[in-house]
Amino acid sequence: MEILKPNDLKKKFNDPWVAPYEKEITMVDGNTVELVEFHPCVSGSHWLMHQYKNSSELITNAYRDGNRHVFTCKVGKKPINLKASFNAAGIEEVSVKGNEVKIVHTGLAGAGVGAAMCRGMGDGVKRVELIEIGGGSKIGKAAVITPKMEKIVIGIDDTDTKDSGATWTMAHNVGMELKKEGFEYLDHIIVQLYPNNPHKTQNCVSIALTFAVLPENKEKLINRVIEILKRDTLSDKTAIAVLEGLKIPKKLREYAIKTKKGMMDIQTAENVAKKLNISLISVTGDQGKIGALAALGLYNDHEEAVKVYKD
Repeated sequence: MEILKPNDLKKKFNDPWVAPYEKEITMVDGNTVELVEFHPCVSGSHWLMHQYKNSSELITNAYRDGNRHVFTCKVGKKPINLKASFNAAGIEEVSVKGNEVKIVHTGLAGAGVGAAMCRGMGDGVKRVELIEIGGGSKIGKAAVITPKMEKIVIGIDDTDTKDSGATWTMAHNVGMELKKEGFEYLDHIIVQLYPNNPHKTQNCVSIALTFAVLPENKEKLINRVIEILKRDTLSDKTAIAVLEGLKIPKKLREYAIKTKKGMMDIQTAENVAKKLNISLISVTGDQGKIGALAALGLYNDHEEAVKVYKD
């Protein structure tokens, strides 16, 4: 076994058949690890997603968004019986030790090249334990070690007025500003709320921003979101909600669905947040708490998030 850092790996394997991944991120919540990786190709990575889901017992959920792969994994070890075309690649070990996450990838032929060399060249990788070098018809296997991070989802609502502004754009610009400051801005989800709400500005949506963050930087991230919104919001009703971890409580999703189907009040939002230990923060006012909390309940279900319910 050879231990290499990403730059060492790039120097050792600068062949035209090695395509470096852009980035590797791992977020941990108990015995669950969410791996987010950015593939060098866009649609070509769909084959890889199919293989990983079929071959890996440790993967409980997976989806692709462009060249971004998201794998929800269990901590454990499950060797893969590799078989060309059918079970060509996957994850056979996930472990967390201290402030690091180790994920062992394995694959045949080209999938083995991706497992052993390509991933380890991505940003966010601390080092790679190169177990077997893939290529041709050979097996490739490597452990990719990344920092242990956590997921923070921030719901935002009521930043505009009937005369100007747009919550979805302001929320995204918050994410982009934080990205420039070094935070890992992962996603932006628009959640459709009750369309007949008399308090709406127009389309009645709230936003969920997702971040991967080192544990010691969580409070800094949340405080910066509040600071930026106070600076830029056009509304006196702006609020945020903060969900930590990888799991969405059942009661939170139920609340979100109810907020899509009918009117909800501030007191109910505050009660739900309190029961679930979710931070609900008034930035310039309380009205935004309703939609901000609802955004958290559907951030991982894009189809349901955008669905419009009629009376």
